[in-house]
Amino acid sequence: MNERNQYSIKVDNISKHFTGNLLFKGISFQLICGDVLAIAGWNGSGKSTLLRIIAGLMRPSAGDVEIFHKGTPISKDERPFFLGMVAPAFSLYNELTGIENLAFFHKVRGLSYERQGCLTLLDRVGLTVEADKLYGKYSSGMKQRLKLIQAILHKPPLLLLDEPGSNLDSKGMAVIEDIINEQRLFGMTIIASNEKREVGYADRIINLSE
Repeated sequence: MNERNQYSIKVDNISKHFTGNLLFKGISFQLICGDVLAIAGWNGSGKSTLLRIIAGLMRPSAGDVEIFHKGTPISKDERPFFLGMVAPAFSLYNELTGIENLAFFHKVRGLSYERQGCLTLLDRVGLTVEADKLYGKYSSGMKQRLKLIQAILHKPPLLLLDEPGSNLDSKGMAVIEDIINEQRLFGMTIIASNEKREVGYADRIINLSE
């Protein structure tokens, strides 16, 4: 089987409501390796919530999400090892340096840690000089760039990006575009955003406001 076709995701008739208030309903789509999907919609339409449901961090009110490897469903317990996520609500550890944060996520994901390899990743986002600086002292843009790197450490088949361009300048946005283009070679990407440039990276768009 072609490597590009080994992974897929099926989102089937997902709905979510809170205390009787319907956020969205009937969301369905399928992706295979190489696909990039954008989830758009006004603030409060449920973009971040839908991404959290796909990641397995929140239960839907109805419907189901399945990730497949060679046609076989991946269990919900295993799902965190098959995806990477960047979101405004997700933060790294202020008391650790940039490279210590990467070392921690290597351990959590069962990866072999090598300092030089992490320095190469940090160089990709312009953070080599700040490798041994505490994350808590990073600027907001630096923090976002490190979040991007931790999300792709394990080359996840599914990459979830919630407002990935937050606090990034043009160089940072170029990094996002590079990451998405690389992800097309072996995995899938879902972007939650209202930013025209970020939505423009996608092949397909689901607008939760419609």
